[in-house]
Amino acid sequence: MTSFLLPHEVHGDGAHKVFAVHGWFADRSAYAAVLPDLDRTAFTYALVDLRGYGKARDAVGSCTTAEAAVDLVELADRLGWGRFSVIGHSMGGTVAQRLLSVAPHRLRRIVGVSPVPASGLPLPGEQGVLFADAAHKPENRRTIIDFTTGGRRPAAWLDRMVDRSLERSDPKAFRAWLGSWAGEDFRADVEGCEVPALAVAGELDPALSPALMRETWMSWYPRARLAALPGAGHYAMDETPLELIRVVEDFLRADEAGEDEQA
Repeated sequence: MTSFLLPHEVHGDGAHKVFAVHGWFADRSAYAAVLPDLDRTAFTYALVDLRGYGKARDAVGSCTTAEAAVDLVELADRLGWGRFSVIGHSMGGTVAQRLLSVAPHRLRRIVGVSPVPASGLPLPGEQGVLFADAAHKPENRRTIIDFTTGGRRPAAWLDRMVDRSLERSDPKAFRAWLGSWAGEDFRADVEGCEVPALAVAGELDPALSPALMRETWMSWYPRARLAALPGAGHYAMDETPLELIRVVEDFLRADEAGEDEQA
């Protein structure tokens, strides 16, 4: 893996440092809808672009969750962050879990927003083809977004999400990332980790549902919590931004209050 400084933007000046990692379909702009209402006094947020996305669209790399975890640790070093929390959406949630094996001593808390489990996500038959071909077929991306939000979102929003995805991701990197987040199983490396871990799942998401989080996240991590959002599908940042901010920042603040404080 090649050393690489992740492009990023920093918001806030709070003592609690937090990385925000995007998912498969977007760069750091995935957090645009929640950005105006974050608590910038309590937290300092660093939004990153993973390799193959946004300002790192042309970056060379393996485009794996393991590589991304190392990239985040190197960025933390550059920023002077000794300990930090990580929020990761979908694929980014897998990256957050990778950090449990790479640098658990530096993690305060992790949050997965519709996180892919550390065991991967099997995509058999036609489903696998749908996802693999999404690298070069916009209509496949639209189908996936529509399905994972319960088929309830406006057509214009679906089109905008697809347009953003195409604009902010490199097709080859997009395809490479799929093999990592969907196909790699590193559960054995992280199961039993004592870092407090929150899973946020949208009840309208049939894929990464609250039920799946109970079977995976909640059974693997001793200090895990689950928050189910009734009005959200897979994209809580866009679908229920204020509800997402409240549940995530309340969980992060619990560290300041001494609740579940890590030994």
